[in-house]
Amino acid sequence: MHRTRRHPSESPLRSRGRPCRSSRSSSSSVARLFRWTGRACQLCAAKDTVFVAQPARRLEETSMPLSLFRAGLPLMLVLGAAGAAAQTPADLALRPLPADAPAGRALPLRIGGRVVAGEGNLARYRRQWPGTYFEGSFQGPAVDVAVGPGEVSLRVRIDAAAPVALVRPAPGRYRVKANGPGRHRVRVDVVSESQAGATAFGGLFAPAGSTPLAAPAVRARAIEFIGDSHTVGYGNASPARDCTEGQVWETTDTSQGIAGQLSRRYGAAYRVNAISGRGIVRNYGGFAAPTVPEAYPYALFDGKTPADDADWQPQVIVIALGTNDFSTPLKPEERWKSRDALHADYENRYVRFVQDLRRRSPRAFFVLWATDLAGGEIAREVGKVGDKLRAAGETRLAVVPVTGLSFGGCHFHPNVADDTKIADAIGKAIEGHKGVWAR
Repeated sequence: MHRTRRHPSESPLRSRGRPCRSSRSSSSSVARLFRWTGRACQLCAAKDTVFVAQPARRLEETSMPLSLFRAGLPLMLVLGAAGAAAQTPADLALRPLPADAPAGRALPLRIGGRVVAGEGNLARYRRQWPGTYFEGSFQGPAVDVAVGPGEVSLRVRIDAAAPVALVRPAPGRYRVKANGPGRHRVRVDVVSESQAGATAFGGLFAPAGSTPLAAPAVRARAIEFIGDSHTVGYGNASPARDCTEGQVWETTDTSQGIAGQLSRRYGAAYRVNAISGRGIVRNYGGFAAPTVPEAYPYALFDGKTPADDADWQPQVIVIALGTNDFSTPLKPEERWKSRDALHADYENRYVRFVQDLRRRSPRAFFVLWATDLAGGEIAREVGKVGDKLRAAGETRLAVVPVTGLSFGGCHFHPNVADDTKIADAIGKAIEGHKGVWAR
């Protein structure tokens, strides 16, 4: 009988989720930046690309300059996450506090995801990878949420209530009223993507009348998710494929994606290390930026802040990479002179990436999944990677092809229903392998 050891899977410390857009393009060019080729979303790949988040006030495009978005941004409160009963701001009594409001006592936090220490009361934690979450416990009628600089979309939940969305809040503190004065758990999820820059979180605080309690217990199970926009949950809550940039922002929800669904199913801590548009050796359309294996060692996307993953030992590592490597034709200026050369490079680099992860997590079970996009090329290549890993002695591995998706999210990305199908397929692989959760 194995005794399960509780591990520090969630650090006691730790967006601009949006499609890319050329800095020289007007909002009317958005449609040209998203072309569907072989059932894959084509993101713009210009070298001067910047990421522009449109204000959440209206579901339409604007041509407002980027500089205006970096000033004090208005607080937007929108409906709860997909599938949850909507709560209005009055239901949770979430309101901004004046700058001179008395500071409360900090709640000890349980944090999921990569974070680094920041500076200042509103920026104690800096983060950039998707899916970061902060959990705390308190006794009393209310809790304060401190939000620092950076465009971000948050979901705030107390106990089992439906989450309320806090979209692009101005830096400051926001008070959330609980349903009664008893003991409560509060959780704040980052659901947006932050490619353009790190965002800051100031923590959770007990105001007068409330008392901080010990941080929630460390979960015994942990899962890591590595991938691209499919793992991020890009536009997954959208009811339609045709989306403006603002709609992508409002409908990207990592917490309702594959990572959130699987982690809730197994009661697991999780990390999401994924970047839209990136691949194993080649990014979408060949655009120049670090690939996922190149960005992976760092806590931020600056290429210089190393990730401190010493205490992170997931039992399951789920990877989905290849859509961006293979969804577009090679260009003459790219380093691969043939598709076969790209295949060989992809397979070898993917194998090395998994082997590097294996050295860090010697008991982890790997799940490599792929859709049937690009005429099956992605799934075939992932299958070859699995074969090479097994030939090299890997035994704790499953390759999971996923078919039958609607790709009904923004710009033909998986929607939440598709995410459920993917999570089900991954779950079957996990449950079909004995001893996955044992330590």
